[in-house]
Amino acid sequence: MPSRRDGPPYAMTEMIAAEPALAERLVHRLQADPSLTRLAEAIQAAAAEHRPILTTGCGTSEHAAMVAAALLTDALDGTTVWPMQALELARRPPAGGVVIAVSHEGGTWATNLALEAARGAGSTTALITVSDRSPGAALADTVLTTGEQDQSWCHTVGYLSPVIAAAVLHAELGGAGLDPSVVRALLQISDFERGAEATAAALAGCSRLLLVGSGLDYPAARELALKVEEGAQLPASALQLETLRHGHLAAADERTGMILVLTDAERWGETLVERSRAVLRSAAALGMPAAAILAADLGDDIPLPLTPAGRLSVPLAGGLPRTIGVAIATAIPLQLLAERLARARGKNPDPIGRESPRQAVAGDT
Repeated sequence: MPSRRDGPPYAMTEMIAAEPALAERLVHRLQADPSLTRLAEAIQAAAAEHRPILTTGCGTSEHAAMVAAALLTDALDGTTVWPMQALELARRPPAGGVVIAVSHEGGTWATNLALEAARGAGSTTALITVSDRSPGAALADTVLTTGEQDQSWCHTVGYLSPVIAAAVLHAELGGAGLDPSVVRALLQISDFERGAEATAAALAGCSRLLLVGSGLDYPAARELALKVEEGAQLPASALQLETLRHGHLAAADERTGMILVLTDAERWGETLVERSRAVLRSAAALGMPAAAILAADLGDDIPLPLTPAGRLSVPLAGGLPRTIGVAIATAIPLQLLAERLARARGKNPDPIGRESPRQAVAGDT
């Protein structure tokens, strides 16, 4: 249990503040790690032989695994890397493929079950985790260690670290390095605190939130939904951008808040942007307070009146491929928004509700 704090800064607050420097250290460390080269070679061999490549995890780690799958698919150019929830992968492990698991501390039961099942089916296994001294590490042929453990149970470092690892792996597969200073600059270039506080204040009175995204923005929306439920203890659901329009709005009203994540629109362009505007117009018709996390170059495409609850502008980095840039750059805005929403609702996000005896029993059952 994280140490009890009566008010901010919480451990989550401090973890978010530490992330730019942590990311820089992690890029340096991973690019010098022989395990990274071994894993890249295993992935390239599987792709060349058309063997399955999957990523997996649970909770925050599952969302990072989804981002990793998208980044690796982008790097391999013609091979699709599929994300799969850990328990589902354990039920249907791939034969002779590569399974890359994400587990912050390496002790997640379902993730370790997936690693064990994948190894039993003849797949090469890898784990992205804090330390190589864990039950999960013992089940992996290759371990990529991130080295620095989250101090809050409302994980932030636990999300960004494996995303950074996937970005470094993307660069390795492409035969290019990743500049650690560019990664750090991307994470600290903007001051999101004021925007996060204003948006949190506008949404704190909602009865629930809908988080919406497409492509890489969908795992970001899922991670935001999880942080909101863990940290602010406010019901939240993440939906694919188009899925939202097919029945889910029937249960929405003026007490339902919406947050659109729109950074990954490069390939679809105007089609995706217009569908995003349409979702926000639907929210306006229902009187829903709506906000957005937007890439800096997309802000002008979304009229201000469609985001009355505020918006956070995500910077872009010229020294990074856009796929890597948006995967990394959305982390701090979504985390700060969740942390400020917890503050606005008078909640300490660190224990994720488990200071309540009933929640503690439910979590450990």
